[in-house]
Amino acid sequence: MRVTIVDYQAGNLTSVVKAFRHLEADVEITAHDLSLINNAERIVLPGVGHFAATQRLEATGMTSVIRSAIARGVPFLGICVGMQWLYAGSAEAEGQVGLEHFNESCTRFPECNLKVPHVGWNALDPRPGSRLLAGVEPGTYVYFTHSYRAPVTADTCAAATYIDDFAAAVERRNVAGVQFHPEKSAAAGLRILQNFLTWERDGEPC
Repeated sequence: MRVTIVDYQAGNLTSVVKAFRHLEADVEITAHDLSLINNAERIVLPGVGHFAATQRLEATGMTSVIRSAIARGVPFLGICVGMQWLYAGSAEAEGQVGLEHFNESCTRFPECNLKVPHVGWNALDPRPGSRLLAGVEPGTYVYFTHSYRAPVTADTCAAATYIDDFAAAVERRNVAGVQFHPEKSAAAGLRILQNFLTWERDGEPC
């Protein structure tokens, strides 16, 4: 299975590439080659850092070709900021528009006695029927590092709690996102990536 990883010059791709190669996927990386996205079998957008960095996706034309690929049914996975980019936007970068696949926006954790950013291992509360989280038991721990989070909605396939509940993973047809880092989440993370690799292509527009 070929996986096309989008490099928008702000994420650390090494661990993600290593994890997919461990799962015997054929990995290709692109920062600006739109033809690779147009011919992709699977698309992954890993990300760390500031939401504003995703403006490069628009500047290079990636946003429109990714949107077209999703409409054709190509499976897409966003990781960390890559998941947040699936939303309308984020309070981290007011005015910077996301993909708008999900209508909501991401907000910062409120200040309280707990430290922000949220860094470390935390338990998942998966919802039944998720393809992405098939075989992942409730209470499974995965690794997070983030200050902004998406709300729990009907598209949430797993929630987690830090200060309050937030969407740890989302899924709608051929599009999924995880706020945590599966590539740094040991066996559970590899299981999730393997689930993504075995998704059947969804031909229905999203």
